[in-house]
Amino acid sequence: MKISALLTSAGINIGLCVLFLSLYSVLRKQPANVRVYFGRRISEEHSRLREAFILERFVPSTGWIVKALRYTEEEVLAAAGLDAVAFNRMLVFSIRIFSLAALLCVFGILPLHYYGKNIQHLRIPSEDLDIFTIGNVEVRSRWLWVHCLVLYIISGVACILLYLEYRHIARLRLLHLKRATPNPGQFTVLVRGIPKTKKESCSSSVDDFFTKYHASSYLFHQVVYKAGKVQKIMTGAKKACRKLKHFTDNTVDQSCKAITYRCCLCGASSNSFQLLPTNEVVPSRVKADLDDSSLDIDNEECAAAFVFFKTRYGALVASDVLQTSNPTKWVTDLAPEPSDVYWSNIWLPYKQLWIRRIATLIGSIVFMLLFLAPVTFINGLSQLDQLQKRLPFLNGILKQPHHLVQLITGYLPSVILQIFLYSVAPIMMLFSTLEGPISHSERKRSACCKVLYFLIWNVFFVNVVSGTVLKQLDFFSSPKDIPVQLAKVIPGQASFFITYVLTSGWASLSSELMQLFGLIWNFIRKYVLRMKEDTEFVPSFPYHTEVPKVLLFGLLGFTCSVLAPLILPFLLVYFFLGYVVYRNQLLNVYRTRYDTGGLYWPIIHNTVIFSLVLTQIICLGVFGLKVSPVAAGFTIPLIIFTLLFNQYCRTRLLPLFSTFPAQNLIDMDREDELSGRMEHIHHGLHTAYCQFPDPDEDIQLEEIRTVGNDRKDGGGCSSGECSSKGSPGKPDGKETHPQEQPQQPRRDLCHPTLKGLPVSRLRNAVRCVTFLVRLQKRGQS
Repeated sequence: MKISALLTSAGINIGLCVLFLSLYSVLRKQPANVRVYFGRRISEEHSRLREAFILERFVPSTGWIVKALRYTEEEVLAAAGLDAVAFNRMLVFSIRIFSLAALLCVFGILPLHYYGKNIQHLRIPSEDLDIFTIGNVEVRSRWLWVHCLVLYIISGVACILLYLEYRHIARLRLLHLKRATPNPGQFTVLVRGIPKTKKESCSSSVDDFFTKYHASSYLFHQVVYKAGKVQKIMTGAKKACRKLKHFTDNTVDQSCKAITYRCCLCGASSNSFQLLPTNEVVPSRVKADLDDSSLDIDNEECAAAFVFFKTRYGALVASDVLQTSNPTKWVTDLAPEPSDVYWSNIWLPYKQLWIRRIATLIGSIVFMLLFLAPVTFINGLSQLDQLQKRLPFLNGILKQPHHLVQLITGYLPSVILQIFLYSVAPIMMLFSTLEGPISHSERKRSACCKVLYFLIWNVFFVNVVSGTVLKQLDFFSSPKDIPVQLAKVIPGQASFFITYVLTSGWASLSSELMQLFGLIWNFIRKYVLRMKEDTEFVPSFPYHTEVPKVLLFGLLGFTCSVLAPLILPFLLVYFFLGYVVYRNQLLNVYRTRYDTGGLYWPIIHNTVIFSLVLTQIICLGVFGLKVSPVAAGFTIPLIIFTLLFNQYCRTRLLPLFSTFPAQNLIDMDREDELSGRMEHIHHGLHTAYCQFPDPDEDIQLEEIRTVGNDRKDGGGCSSGECSSKGSPGKPDGKETHPQEQPQQPRRDLCHPTLKGLPVSRLRNAVRCVTFLVRLQKRGQS
């Protein structure tokens, strides 16, 4: 690839980033989009925001960047949880290590590559990208010791920073354990594989077993019922019948009229409801069959139960020990948090799980192999010389203007690959669900590992192999020569990796900031479907897609740092931009429903170690190709040192992420007993794990007025809100005159991006007139 093609790709992506960032800074200020860009804050405050006009809303600004950088780590931990802090520390680690790598490689190694061979150089835009890789260095060059020295510095500093971050996350995890709000999961054990007998029920078996073998710490238990799709549909139907019976027993005001809405696109009208005569809803002979006794949910017990213990230490001991001589019966694990329980998989038979894991493993491997075809085709687009030899009929198409060829080789391959990769995360999440995880966080972590393996294999190795297949077909013919083969082809693939960073890195970050799918759905829901605002519809952060993406870029940075340093400036821009964007999204957009307590960090640590070792092995092959025995000899101890460092971390820090220290749990139990909180905790355990929650409990919105209006009475609202949504005191949607509403204390809420919304009295007068006109029209209809 020519440098001009790389500059074309960079220019396109820079333009897209600037456009998306500017649009985001304007769209986030619009009150209509507040639930898209401030979903977490709005859902936590349970508040409603009214529209108001201000010119500042339509001017791009950079204030959101300053606000995102202003938050401290303690504020991020309190708002988004420990997983968000671990993700943030991963970005900080990447910024630190690749800043050092860029400083050493760009100013120390890149000139050695450019002047490595005594050739006549062209103008920089016309130069080939291979000129800036280690492939342009002479064999037996006396400057290869510089590469070895830089490799030692990067590896040593990376290990030091990695250990400091690992220790920091482990300390935060222990503090997370001692948080002020007691976690019911610390007192609860999930028991599966309960043997069934005809003499007694599952509940009696659980009570007898734990009363006999854990009498000192056993408190009570709660049996899990089958909750599959069919059971959920039947439960919902029975609840609907109960509501229908209650509805027909009440008198309905027949003079009530429906409200007519018009679609803003097609102009069609729809009624909010159609009133039927009471005697036509349910025949009288059927009313007798709808008594409460017929609507009781006939739940079937399954071989699983939540067992509650008096102390945290008792629950830890019960979860770690083997209960019987048969490992497939009475299987115990610490229960996840109540909000993290994945009820659809709890009732699955325990003996069935190993079959599910094998099936999903085979499915994942088959999917990865099927993905080889598009990746090989995409890689061929970046090598037009090889593509012309294999497909001669494309010669006429490829003999087009120079700018079109630059677009095909520099931008199109990474865009097509990114489109294909959008299908990976949902499929891997489906595979992880079929495995039978007991919690949402476990399912997401499993999907994270699958996506990570998929990206490393298909984006890194398959691209390298497919690039080699166009020239030679015996890449894996001799496994001992794989490091040498990687050393030959990776410098040639640096052009594709750089364009991938630009497309999948820069452009995807700006797309993540814009929330395109959320923006479109918000428009359809509000203006087409006319749906009521839902404060609970707030997504959680997609760790299973973003963690693998950042780690893949780290792998590309490590492997190309010494071989093709030109990728490092583009990676640094990505990590700096990602640090700001992800902090903004975690604090404003995404809602934390459950937290793993930093369990993503071992995945991050292992991937960084793998990247370092792979980089060192590739450099060992490069030094062998360049016939530099001194540099190759010094690389072997570096590989051994990195593996020993990883083993030390696994021994010293990894156990803190596998279980909880008994010392800390006993201290917490004693503190709760001395302070008298233990009885209150035991009382809360009875309602902690509710398998069938009541959906009728809705969160009421507080009535909010816009900051800056001059009304003294505090009444009124924006056009249509009072009549269509109702007041906080009457959430049923009935029309209520503003003067008839009870006077309640109101609190002011301004838009999260503005300090205040100065609305003039003329604007308030227009609102009042509009409201009166709507009331008059409804009275006439």
